[in-house]
Amino acid sequence: MAWNEPGNGQRDPWNKNKRGSGGGKPGIEAALKQLFHRLGRLGGPGGILTIVVAMLLAWLLLTSYAVVGTGQVGVVQRFGAYVRTLSPGFHLKLPAPIETVQPVATSRVRAMSDQIRLLTRDQDIVSVDFNVQYQVTDPRKYLFSTRDPDGTLNEAAQAAVRAVVGSQSMDEVLTGQGDSSAPAPHLSALQQQVRDQLQHTLDAYDCGLQVTDVSFQAITPPQEVKDAFDDVIAAHQDHQGVIDQAKAATSQDIPNAKGEAKRLTAAADAYKAERIARAQGDTERFNLILKEYRAAPEVTRRRLWLETMEEILRTNNKVIDGSDGRAVINIGDRGDALPATNLPGVGTVAQPSGEDADKGKQP
Repeated sequence: MAWNEPGNGQRDPWNKNKRGSGGGKPGIEAALKQLFHRLGRLGGPGGILTIVVAMLLAWLLLTSYAVVGTGQVGVVQRFGAYVRTLSPGFHLKLPAPIETVQPVATSRVRAMSDQIRLLTRDQDIVSVDFNVQYQVTDPRKYLFSTRDPDGTLNEAAQAAVRAVVGSQSMDEVLTGQGDSSAPAPHLSALQQQVRDQLQHTLDAYDCGLQVTDVSFQAITPPQEVKDAFDDVIAAHQDHQGVIDQAKAATSQDIPNAKGEAKRLTAAADAYKAERIARAQGDTERFNLILKEYRAAPEVTRRRLWLETMEEILRTNNKVIDGSDGRAVINIGDRGDALPATNLPGVGTVAQPSGEDADKGKQP
């Protein structure tokens, strides 16, 4: 069947936007007329009131609460005036613009860095790179006491650095840095002075800020004289190194000398005690012998002679002839008897070399 035959009117491409006998869809013009008709119905008194009520409900729902994040506080303003401070969490409030909430981060540590050039006490120029870390302690003062609290802190920090570092000489500032990661004591004192002075200034401005740390990243001389000052710093470090080595050697030598002195003193005391004890013993022995001598002079004299001879003979070689020159016993220095020697006839006695050997010969 052809497309233009009777009964197949829906296939006619020129009538596809028209309502056919079979009940086709409305056209674009009909849809627009229907939309304009509905809008005309809302234009009446009842339709405008519905729109106003819906807008009021949406406004109340969207602006009557506030959510304050973790680590923040919410500063509530009513018609621009401070009312209260909200803690983290969900809170109800009057809808905007009656009340507005401005969040302020109080737990976050803020930081600012800057570089300034200043005159030292001896009229030299140094460049100082410094860093300041701070926190908001009073959100109300932070928002309303000053127009730009962060900018105020920057200006106050520059003034504090100029006042503290500028009161030092260039040598004190530069040679106090050192090469170690830990700051030198002098530099730490300067940083503490800058921190105290900066905090005093912020308290005077009532900014609601608390300085937590101040550090000098670098303090350098002008580029024209940087090499000379590097040499000065190196010489200062060498000087300090020699002093440290001398102190280390002193700390090692002094205890050794004290120990040696104590050892010598103890040895001298022991020798002294020994000599005194020996002298006292000799004195007591002499007194006892004297007492015995006075009681029996002859016996005591004889005993002393025997003891003396015993002492002399004990420390020398001795030759004993007990068989008419045929058997000789040689006794050494320690008193031990050597094996006897049988001599044929009138023989000679073997003696040690020296004078003892000459004395021991027999004719």
